[in-house]
Amino acid sequence: MQELIPVNIIIGDRSYRIRIDPSDEETVRRTVKLINEKLLEFKTNFAGKDMQDYVAMVLLWYATEQVNTADAGVEKPQANLLSAFQDIEAQLDQAIG
Repeated sequence: MQELIPVNIIIGDRSYRIRIDPSDEETVRRTVKLINEKLLEFKTNFAGKDMQDYVAMVLLWYATEQVNTADAGVEKPQANLLSAFQDIEAQLDQAIG
């Protein structure tokens, strides 16, 4: 197991010191960048009382994106499976008839 490395990240107007696996550093930094970009977008486009409102909006957006991505990944194998079953059914119909 690799040693965890300390990383300083800034989300919104707060700094956090976290310890992560070195192989995850790039992913974490890209995610933090995306979160901060969305925070700025929501701050610009929507009225909010404070940073917590914008963080909540970004959290909801991010979670929805994850659910949509997961749902899309589930549907594709099912569609391929359905197609495979239809092919098998057609072959059986040919063999019987």
